[in-house]
Amino acid sequence: MKKMKIVLAYSGGLDTTIIIPWLKENYDCEVIAVAADVGQGEELAPLNEKAIKSGASKIFIEDLTEEFVRDYVFPTLKASAVYEGKYLLGTSFARPVIAKRLVEIAEREGAAAICHGCTGKGNDQVRFELSIKALSPDMKIIAPWRVWNIKSREEEIAYAEERGLDVPVSKKHPYSMDRNIWHLSHEGSDLEDPWNEPKDEMLLISNPISKTPDIAEYVEIEFEKGVPVAVNGKKLSPVKILETLNAIGAKHGVGVCDMVENRLVGMKSRGVYENPAGSILYAAHHNLEELTLDRATFHYKEQVAIRFAELVYDGNWFTPLREALSAFVDSTQETVSGTVRLKLFKGNITGAGVKSPYSLYDEDIATFGADEVYDQKDSAGFINLFGLPLKVRAKMLKKNDKK
Repeated sequence: MKKMKIVLAYSGGLDTTIIIPWLKENYDCEVIAVAADVGQGEELAPLNEKAIKSGASKIFIEDLTEEFVRDYVFPTLKASAVYEGKYLLGTSFARPVIAKRLVEIAEREGAAAICHGCTGKGNDQVRFELSIKALSPDMKIIAPWRVWNIKSREEEIAYAEERGLDVPVSKKHPYSMDRNIWHLSHEGSDLEDPWNEPKDEMLLISNPISKTPDIAEYVEIEFEKGVPVAVNGKKLSPVKILETLNAIGAKHGVGVCDMVENRLVGMKSRGVYENPAGSILYAAHHNLEELTLDRATFHYKEQVAIRFAELVYDGNWFTPLREALSAFVDSTQETVSGTVRLKLFKGNITGAGVKSPYSLYDEDIATFGADEVYDQKDSAGFINLFGLPLKVRAKMLKKNDKK
């Protein structure tokens, strides 16, 4: 009789290292490991030997970086989606692209279940599982942290040592981290007290402000229909754009975000995010939209951005509403093309120029100098009509005060 196959979202960390033998002991199964490269900057080739030594029958190492940036990062950027005014959704939109590949491999390999190592306290369990349900509704999902008897990191280490497994634990950096080409997050350790200021040595991408250059740097970003296509006049692939802007932004300490956020699962958590390229792109995209979108569309899109961010944060990428909002966003981006110049200095991003063939800014109309295209007398009638409801209400209140 053939053993059932289980596809495991594998990182090579402590959790997924011990999950392989745990699955085999509890399900009498064959474990197929899948490691996703979303630009985290780590050499994943050693995971081949590690996964097999831990008991996996095979491992797939999938480079999803280009797909991640093109199909998840840039659509979210176009939507101007930011969660709770700060978080640029770095972990959130990496999960659906990974889940999609897990489903593809599971179906190709004839697997009966997909397993992940997310804890019961985090948002990622929701993001993975909603994505899997949307793409493969009959696929069984296994979440060991919700069913096994292991309760702590120390018990995980003991479990691994009992089975002769290498324990991938380091005390050099005490934070729980998630990294991809878009961001690096830090949680836990001294950050669990919101009163503690983040330490400079915690930052692994960006320079702390004390070590940034004393001379500002200008960067120009070109967009086509809301999508960045060039940096400083050079056309680049989506991945190269992020790599280039990460290097420039990190040098000047931009994009470091310290926030206490409301997790979907009901608790508040404190984290610090390093997001140099993302912060630069959001600032540039916003400046270009200021120039190219009409007032009504710009304001309504601001409302859509909040809902879009919630959907991404909550793991609802593969949903009709997210797809419908993306269709709306795409229609607004038809004229969001042009070039933005930004000034980077000591952690700050400042607009330094913007131009577009679709600019709605008309200097002849906006000028404070003499002009022949705007009759200032027209404003009197406009204000009278615009303020008419206020006058009617004021008269009513005055009339009733006299009674």
